[in-house]
Amino acid sequence: MSAFSDALSVTSSGLSAQANRLRIVSENIANVDTPGYHRKVIPFNLEHGTDSVARVSAGAVRFDKSDLEQVHDPSHPLADEDGFYEGTNVDLIIEIADAREAQRSYEANLKMFEQTRQMSSGLMDLLRR
Repeated sequence: MSAFSDALSVTSSGLSAQANRLRIVSENIANVDTPGYHRKVIPFNLEHGTDSVARVSAGAVRFDKSDLEQVHDPSHPLADEDGFYEGTNVDLIIEIADAREAQRSYEANLKMFEQTRQMSSGLMDLLRR
């Protein structure tokens, strides 16, 4: 039965990591028009436990170091004497693509979790006979 619990543990770690990724992507999308906002990124780490099963985990949130967009709007309250202010470095197309990729990965992990659970249940039914 250990193989089933290992498989459930691996898929649940993937679900958790992708959920964190979706949260960060949604924060970036929500702040796409916020002046001075730096895009957040979240790396994934591969952890090897004492049971020799590798699990994925979300690392510490970091800020994208790329330059902020310079927006020309002399009427904006943050504009300097030349009419420019710092926008954001969030690219909505990239965020939507990241969200879609995270969603598909989440769904794949969820499907594996469900299949493992069904296999475990099927094995228990066979053992009861």
